[in-house]
Amino acid sequence: MNYIDVFNGDADGICALVQLRLAEPRPAQLVTGIKRNINLLASVDATLNMQITVLDISFEKNASDVTRLLEQGAHIDYIDHHQIGDMIQHSNLTTHIDLDANVCTSLIVDKLLKGKYRAWAITAAFGDNLLATAMTLGVESGFTDAELATMKELGTLLNYNGYGANTDDLFFHPAKLFEKLRPFASPFDFLAHDQETYHILAEGYEQDMELANKSPVLHETKYTAMIQLPDKAWARRVSGVFSNELANNYPDRAHAILTENSDGSYLVSVRAPLNRKYGADELVSQFPTGGGRKAAAGINCLTPDMLEQFRTAFENQFSI
Repeated sequence: MNYIDVFNGDADGICALVQLRLAEPRPAQLVTGIKRNINLLASVDATLNMQITVLDISFEKNASDVTRLLEQGAHIDYIDHHQIGDMIQHSNLTTHIDLDANVCTSLIVDKLLKGKYRAWAITAAFGDNLLATAMTLGVESGFTDAELATMKELGTLLNYNGYGANTDDLFFHPAKLFEKLRPFASPFDFLAHDQETYHILAEGYEQDMELANKSPVLHETKYTAMIQLPDKAWARRVSGVFSNELANNYPDRAHAILTENSDGSYLVSVRAPLNRKYGADELVSQFPTGGGRKAAAGINCLTPDMLEQFRTAFENQFSI
């Protein structure tokens, strides 16, 4: 049997796969990329009796390739929390998909594994900005305040590393970052053995966030805010975690971070208000290249002529 592991390059996708491969070690081809690269199955070709594990990418965005791979004879395990679209029924397809706004892929894997590597699941939940969920599960699982703070920081840094226009923007290719984490049963073991990787991410995060906090505000009301970042590698890296920080600081407000692309268009990162975690997916689905989940979503290419349309739709979606 040949194995392929396909996973989102953010904290959730990486930590989900770490849990699975700790529980069931096996050699596999790794298919991943930047966080925004969610059409990962398009690059996969299957053979008879190939086992493909898919983590943390939208079923809806990959449905045609799921069908193609099943027809080629592959067996697919699909674990995710993004939009489904029309579900495919096939004897070789197993799905574990939960669209609850307080669930991420690593938490789904945690349930499947009965909490065996829970610290990684909590780390992923922190990285996916499910702070209340992560804290509650962490406290219930007996972790100390110091351990929870450590998992929160590492989850944020792993998520931060996934953002960029391409993998050249990242400090570590997600496949390499997974390989660095893979040997360790917990985030604490990883940090005890690999301070170099931690320091590279932590220093980059601090520098990028300092620049982001000086960025211009395009539009701001009681319920919404739009902020623009330049066409720079640091801006592409920080856009997602900056969105999360703003969401945490202003829980009743929705946020849109517009990062300039080299062609003059915008990469948009949307966060619904933490106190009303829905609507982000509905908003971005009105625009080409939009996708995501209820609490957090994005648009890969918003052209300048659509900027006013987006602002209006953003206001209509989140203003009370």
